[in-house]
Amino acid sequence: MSDESRPTPPGARTAAVIPAAGRGVRLGPGAPKALRALNGTPMLVHAVRAMAASRAVSLVVVVAPPDGAAEVKTLLDAHALPERTDFLVVPGGESRQESVKLGLDALPPGIDIVLVHDAARPLVPVDTVDAVIEAVREGAQAVVPALPLADTVKEVEPAMTPGEPEPVLATPERARLRAVQTPQGFAVATLVRAHATVTENVTDDASMVEQLGLPVVVVPGHEEAFKVTRPLDLVLAEAVLARRRLNDGF
Repeated sequence: MSDESRPTPPGARTAAVIPAAGRGVRLGPGAPKALRALNGTPMLVHAVRAMAASRAVSLVVVVAPPDGAAEVKTLLDAHALPERTDFLVVPGGESRQESVKLGLDALPPGIDIVLVHDAARPLVPVDTVDAVIEAVREGAQAVVPALPLADTVKEVEPAMTPGEPEPVLATPERARLRAVQTPQGFAVATLVRAHATVTENVTDDASMVEQLGLPVVVVPGHEEAFKVTRPLDLVLAEAVLARRRLNDGF
């Protein structure tokens, strides 16, 4: 069996990297997106808690804005986080790809599995996190949670001017399409190699592994793992939190 198909040991240590250096311009002016409050708590804190909720995750590395690492560390210290999980804050780069690489560089020896999670997906359930980790443990080099598409998708010729009509080129078969979420999970060596090798056409970390010619597999995602990018998403996220509080009795 090759190294690239050998299952990761059951006792493998897992870390999560959360790039949170972006400003989130689609949410409008103000604090960086990751620091916007949901139910009075910054989105980033929700995202960190979501990763730490998995008992398999022993370390969460938060990649902060280049000039905001101290502020982010103070923020995390001010909120209750699970004691069994270690936390580390490092300065990020100019791009998400560079920030993830800086997070990988900060991992200590002994980490076998790494998750990369969007700070803007603060409500991903722990069952989804665990499913990604389990798939890597069983031998997958790269794993993404994803959902089937509810809408028909059209491939178009993009308009030169925003808002102009766009010619339809094709209608992909919806049954073969998935909307990808995070956390994406990887064997550490595979993702490190991808970041050292791939520099162009990067849409997510899994696409970098694809460009290495390695297989990427999909596990079921969750509707609550949506990405908060627009003001309406904040309203939806607050509604999800309100429902959780009602269901959990607090």
